Order: sequence, then C-alpha cells, then structure tokens
Amino acid sequence: MTEKIHEALNKAKSLLASIDLDAHAAQLLMEHVTQKSGATLLADLREPLTPEQQTAFWNKTEELLTGKPVQHIIGTEQFYGLSFEVNEHVLIPRPETEELVLGALERSRRIPGKCRVADIGTGSGAIAIAYKKERPEAVVTATDISEAALEVAKRNAKRNETDIDFRLGNLTDPIKMEKWDVVLSNPPYIAMEESPQMSKTVLDFEPHNALFADDDGLFFYKKLAQQLPPLMESRSLIGVEIGYLQGPQVSELFQKAFPEARVSIVKDVNGKDRMIFCEIGE
Repeated sequence: MTEKIHEALNKAKSLLASIDLDAHAAQLLMEHVTQKSGATLLADLREPLTPEQQTAFWNKTEELLTGKPVQHIIGTEQFYGLSFEVNEHVLIPRPETEELVLGALERSRRIPGKCRVADIGTGSGAIAIAYKKERPEAVVTATDISEAALEVAKRNAKRNETDIDFRLGNLTDPIKMEKWDVVLSNPPYIAMEESPQMSKTVLDFEPHNALFADDDGLFFYKKLAQQLPPLMESRSLIGVEIGYLQGPQVSELFQKAFPEARVSIVKDVNGKDRMIFCEIGE
C-alpha cells in the first residue's frame, strides 16, 4: 500500500521517539529520499511516495533505529550554508562550531592582507573551508592526525571549490616552521568519565579520537597553550571551541601563555560557554 509523505514521516518519528532517538532525523531522511527541501516537503506532505521512495525510506529508517546518525546514512551535513561529506572517520559538524567561525571572522578583520590561517584537527574540513569561503584572500592550512579524516576534508574542499593546504600530523607539528595570523581548533574535549551520559548515536558511531581527551578533557588545550606562543604573529588571533564547563580553566591556560592578550569566554546561541578567543597584540 502506498503511503503519503506525512503518514510515513509520522510513523517513523513515533518509532524513533519511542526509543529516545532524535525524531527530527526522520524529516532529514525524507528530504533526502524525496529530494525535496524542507519548505517544499512541508507543502507536499499529502503527496504519495513512489514505491521506490517508500522502500528507500523504510530501509534507511531501519538504519536510523540502530542509532546510526542520519548524516552518515545520507552522507552529508550542512555547515555554514555549505554541504559537507561526513562518515565514520570525522566528527559531524555542529551548529555551535559555526559560531566559532563567525567569531573568528569578526575578530580577524583587524588583521589586514593575506591572513595566514591554520585549523588544527580539521576533521571534515568544516572550519577551514567555511573560513576560506568567507575570506577568499586568506591563506588557509588545515591539519589532522588522521589520514582518513584528511581524505574526507580534501574531498570537501573540492566539493566547495576552496583551495586549502592539508597537512598530516599531530597538533602544531605540521605548522611549527611558520608564523600564523589566526589559529582555530575544535579539539577533542570530552572527559572519558562523561561517556555514560552521551547519546548512543554519538558514542557508537563518531570517532572517539575526535571526541575524548585525557586530563578531564583539557589535554589538548594545555598542549596548544604550550606550543602556540612562538608560532603566533605579534598581532594575531587564537579561537578554540570548548566544553560548556571548561571556560575558566581554558581561558586561564591561554592568559598565562599570552599575558598581554585579551582572552574572552564567549557563549553560544544557547547561552552556554562555548568558545575562547585570545586576541594578541591589540
């Protein structure tokens, strides 16, 4: 029996909600299967699904019900108005990270010319590519310790027609021979002890080396605070994403590393501490 879009969608949402999974994933899946935008889908809710669409939707809903992220099933995620390929090798870009890009763009306006930018631990390439799209004259380098992640990031740069210099290596190792105007990073910052509270969708399907950090989640911030001082230009910017309880500790690390800098804790759209910006040589 042929189902209408709204019938299949409501049934899938109920199934997901019944096992505490994100019901909105059904909507994204339906948009993908029907090739309709969100607004068009809403207008066409009473339209019947074709037999092919109906089969594809329910096959993929079976995958959703295992906890698999919808982004892995459809293969993409939107970030900063751009489309990114995502898979099990990279963290799915989050809306909060868009705010890191926006904050960095605003604060780096004071740095003129061909701004040299490094994105450390780039994953899917989202931060580096979004920054380059907004500021095409910037010279952007992106690093990651994972070769598989860099392959995804390279495909995303091509997909979004951006020229990024990708380098394999740990933390600042691939960029330590140069000076930088802007360094951005969304490092792993979740303490291992927090894993029992995390959703199965994240825990079972996203790369743990992009999620978890030792030292109560502070390991990478401590390393960056130690390693970045000799690499920054006299007038430069560092921006990092943080866990919402880490603001005081991470800001203190950067203030000690750059005593003359202006270090700010910035909240995300939900009112939680989410970013640290360290403005050097104002």
